Amino acid sequence: MVSEEEQALIRERMAQAGIRNMGAYMRRMALCGYVLQIDLAPVRELVSLQRRCSNNLNQVAIHANTYGGIYPEEISALQARLLIK
Repeated sequence: MVSEEEQALIRERMAQAGIRNMGAYMRRMALCGYVLQIDLAPVRELVSLQRRCSNNLNQVAIHANTYGGIYPEEISALQARLLIK
């Protein structure tokens, strides 16, 4: 049991930690004594870029396997498109 002020403080700290579930927050605090909040935005951006690159590579491989190769002009066009973005 906690007072209303204590509950408000707990909810504020939950929000700061990015945890919405009271039970999960209480377990984390009971077991570890602290909650780490890590900003993964740069990692998400890298994963997004990696997905785009692998998608582009896959499209080139499909084209090469379907039509028996890729001409140098096509590679130049792809490079130009990638530099524009």
